[in-house]
Amino acid sequence: MTEVILDSSAVLALLNDEKGAEVVRGLLEEAVISAVNLAEVLTVLSDGGLSDSDAAAALAELDIEVVAFDALAAGAVASLRPTTKSAGLSLGDRACLALARHRKVKAITGDRAWMRLKLPIEIDIIR
Repeated sequence: MTEVILDSSAVLALLNDEKGAEVVRGLLEEAVISAVNLAEVLTVLSDGGLSDSDAAAALAELDIEVVAFDALAAGAVASLRPTTKSAGLSLGDRACLALARHRKVKAITGDRAWMRLKLPIEIDIIR
């Protein structure tokens, strides 16, 4: 089974039952997420009024592998800035892309701005 790297927008689409949720649901068995993207998801859920414990429980139910963010990952994220700045990608977006590039697997997002990127990373847009 080939893994896929989920962007925050993909996880939030699933949790909020938005367009693209079914696509993400079908990928859960092979899904991986950067700890940076996990922090983004938890932050958005908190901003939406969900308690920390309820947000953590919702994510635990998804059983997505979380990959730690270390100094090597930080350098990889920073190296993507010049080629992604014009598309307005965030630190979290670049964390997802850097992890996908490192593991040589597909990145999954709901962010259509990623379609403008010219990167050697396979990207699937869920909506």
